[in-house]
Amino acid sequence: MVSELCFSDLPAEAGQGWPRGGEMVGITLEVQALQSYSLDPHYAKGLHAWFLSQVEQTHPRLSAYLHDGESEKPFTLSRLMGPFREQGGRQVIPPNTPFQWSITGLNPEVVDWLWGWSQRLPAWLELRGSPLQIRGWKVLFPPRTYSQLLEQAPSSGSCSLSFVSPTSFRHRGHHLPLPVPKNLFHSYLRRWNDFSGLPIEVDLFLDWVDREVTIQRYRLESVKTTAGRQGSVTGFIGCIQLAASPRMPELLRQQVQALLQFAPYCGTGHKTTFGLGQTRLGWLAAERVSTPRASQEEQIAERIQELSTLFLSQRQRQGGSRAEKTAWLWATILARRESGESLEVIAKDLEMPYETVKTYAKLARRATKNYQSV
Repeated sequence: MVSELCFSDLPAEAGQGWPRGGEMVGITLEVQALQSYSLDPHYAKGLHAWFLSQVEQTHPRLSAYLHDGESEKPFTLSRLMGPFREQGGRQVIPPNTPFQWSITGLNPEVVDWLWGWSQRLPAWLELRGSPLQIRGWKVLFPPRTYSQLLEQAPSSGSCSLSFVSPTSFRHRGHHLPLPVPKNLFHSYLRRWNDFSGLPIEVDLFLDWVDREVTIQRYRLESVKTTAGRQGSVTGFIGCIQLAASPRMPELLRQQVQALLQFAPYCGTGHKTTFGLGQTRLGWLAAERVSTPRASQEEQIAERIQELSTLFLSQRQRQGGSRAEKTAWLWATILARRESGESLEVIAKDLEMPYETVKTYAKLARRATKNYQSV
């Protein structure tokens, strides 16, 4: 189980004890607000944008790769973790209260950049009009190499994982909010094969996992949340215990254990750069797993689902991904507009022209009125 982190009042330079090197690492920053802030339900996108802007300032080539690379992303970002309050259906950060924000790197270039950045952290994390003071940092997951994970994989046949933020998989155009072993390991294997230089044969490995890795116990809860550019995600949080059958060849069981040790670094499922899929080793206490969720965020996610179903049903040709994408886009714009967000903010988040978003909002509103008048 991951031990609790302890921060002092020292500045960011207090974290200089991290030895340089490694092919993966995880760090966590302690931040605080000097006054009370009400967070936008989509604030994870702001954390993502701020992180990439920090990379761009010092390493433009790496920034371009993180922005545009078509492979797996070699980093993950958590959402803010701490004692949120709720006011008017929104998460509120109380003043002078420590919160944590975690970052992992999955290849040497990102790890090296994190090492240098951690030695000269900015004083503030600028989060959409809610500046947070950076008070310090600590190593969350120690620097390791992929060969170390493989060579030092524990021999035990069972392991527990805790999913401390909503976790989901893409499955046939939908979200799969269940930790099916084959999906879990496919998620880890994609990152491993992209970054390790020690490829594992995908089909053979996953066939064995499907037959011989089982869930021994679980404690899970399904949740809806907003993530990324548009739409909502149905995910799960909680804990599971996995076991690999002794019938698996020794090398494959070693690979299973290595990937489980890799899980906290790479996260689980999709949208791990927007705070989803945060994973820890061990069976964590319920209060450490159930991350605070703003009721407004859940309401927006539910409203997006409701509206997208409505818009899709109104289209004469319901088949195909284009119809589904349009329905989700209209639903996202209208649901966020109904929650009080400006069209300017929505357009910026969705990276769309303002006039297009304005037109879609009108069309979506008209579609709901037509439905209500029927």
